[in-house]
Amino acid sequence: MLGASLRRLREERGLTREVAGFHIRASESKISRMELGRVGFKTRDVEDLLTLYGVHDDAERRGLLEMVREANTPGWWHKYGEVLPNWFITYVGLEEAASVIRTYEVQFVPGLLQTARYARSVIRLGFPDAPDEELDKRVHLRMQRQDRLTHKDGPRLWAVIDEAALKRPIGGGTIMREQLQHLLEVSTLPNITLQVMPFRFGMHAAEGGAFTILRFPESDLSDVVYVEQLWGALYLDKREDIDPYLTAMEQLCVESTTPGGTAEILGDLLREI
Repeated sequence: MLGASLRRLREERGLTREVAGFHIRASESKISRMELGRVGFKTRDVEDLLTLYGVHDDAERRGLLEMVREANTPGWWHKYGEVLPNWFITYVGLEEAASVIRTYEVQFVPGLLQTARYARSVIRLGFPDAPDEELDKRVHLRMQRQDRLTHKDGPRLWAVIDEAALKRPIGGGTIMREQLQHLLEVSTLPNITLQVMPFRFGMHAAEGGAFTILRFPESDLSDVVYVEQLWGALYLDKREDIDPYLTAMEQLCVESTTPGGTAEILGDLLREI
């Protein structure tokens, strides 16, 4: 997470992004993209920024410069670049590095909990004219993203799903039955907490829509809030922007079902199909 380290160093020196950009002959927006990991890193730029930020210890500089090589090494998800927009490739990289993923979904089951057939139905809705080969690649990526959940050092996933998403018959009855059964099974995994925001609560803290909060194992890295839009996404990492989402998520968890209540709702829905 080189970008986050550079941001921390800049803020510790009390420097603005504009000043940092001027120092490396770049714009304020480039510094912002670097700190969010949304642009490649040049060794010379990082060396100049480290000097500006007062990092003179050889060992510390070597460690940070080694991160330049690591940051510029494409992750496994980059091979899907032909079917994914850059703004989502950034998200997959952040998700891969996260130790805790907290998400609220309104319309669909979260991607990390989707079955292959449900995922294909959702993707088909967004890309109705895509050829089968492209759909296959998109579904395969979604399934690969789920692999980390089964690893010993995988992330903790805490998902709150609006009841509306569970009652929307994506792909038809057979696919929804398979999806609901899958949710029942994964909800028993030790690193997954699944809650449902039931209709009976009416309005709640996240009426603004779906969002995801990513937390990283490095204590000096801030959380990142991801808010997806129709053709783009917001990445929020400033404390004043993150706090309202943290508050909303905490309130959602309080108002949503307990794990036992989740199993009950899923069981009722399965009997209705």
